[in-house]
Amino acid sequence: MNWDDATAEPERLVGSAADREDQAVEAALRPKDLGEFIGQERVRQQLDLVLKAARQRGATADHVLLSGAPGLGKTTLSMIIAAEMGAPIRITSGPAIQHAGDLAAILSSLQDGEVLFLDEIHRMSRPAEEMLYMAMEDFRVDVIVGKGPGATAIPLELPPFTLVGATTRAGLLPPPLRDRFGFTGHMEFYAPAELERVIHRSAGLLDVEVAADGAAEIAGRSRGTPRIANRLLRRVRDYAQVRADGVITREIAGQALEVYEVDERGLDRLDRAVLHALLKLFGGGPVGLSTLAVAVGEERETVEEVAEPFLVREGLLARTPRGRVATRAAWTHLGLVPPQGAGGAGTGLAGPGQSGLFGG
Repeated sequence: MNWDDATAEPERLVGSAADREDQAVEAALRPKDLGEFIGQERVRQQLDLVLKAARQRGATADHVLLSGAPGLGKTTLSMIIAAEMGAPIRITSGPAIQHAGDLAAILSSLQDGEVLFLDEIHRMSRPAEEMLYMAMEDFRVDVIVGKGPGATAIPLELPPFTLVGATTRAGLLPPPLRDRFGFTGHMEFYAPAELERVIHRSAGLLDVEVAADGAAEIAGRSRGTPRIANRLLRRVRDYAQVRADGVITREIAGQALEVYEVDERGLDRLDRAVLHALLKLFGGGPVGLSTLAVAVGEERETVEEVAEPFLVREGLLARTPRGRVATRAAWTHLGLVPPQGAGGAGTGLAGPGQSGLFGG
């Protein structure tokens, strides 16, 4: 129900990137106002105050920066901001703005009070970024005409607008840009109870009958991300339609997600392959990232950027200076007995025959 675009990653049922099917379905499921938006209570309450105050003053809302993992609702919130302010919205992304002229063309065509949503703002080019400073602060840009000593700067006044920037990597934003946002909200991962509400709402809009225990089963495997919850709901719906009576119960949801290789903690084939290699081939580690990637037949970047973040967040894998180390929870999850000396998350204790992080 709450989503946003994400950086490219291999197609996975539990991946947070939105494919074309996701985008089409999300357009129909997106909430239209803050009252319908589920989760992110703190950000929602703060944003509600910002928008109501702006409407009472009859002014445009402050510029808004939304950060957080893909699939948590940044694009949805940007559309809600425009709806709450009764303004049109223009959507673009950082990678699409490679030159300052690209940004100038967009800014000069904005209407009074319009919302400009800039996804992946951290990937915008430096010249465009520097032009954005003045546009956000003074609502004007300087357009350079000509080259060399004869070049002149023509000031171009802009109508007041609200910039909504979205980023999955807030640390890459330079301080001068980050400081020009009047409101900054960080999107957190969802609790299972919140995801159950998301699933029930989406099921109603999709005309799918889902039992309370069925929604709980899907929510528990959704990695705290509404986009993944909605995707799993659609796949379980297909299974229930073809192999059952169409009603999603805990048993049906479990059977369906077993077919799609998503286990009870939300791990898929790639996640389990990384853990299996780490435990079976390297005794729990430590092992270098490149070696681990070769062992699972994937690129180093795929293991590091696609599989590892969730495994670390779940406490199944730890990153140490000497390499990747499996935790006791990883051994337990795969039904294996941890060897003597295998430690908990972050301890860096090695498997059999290997010294710990600090020797001994």
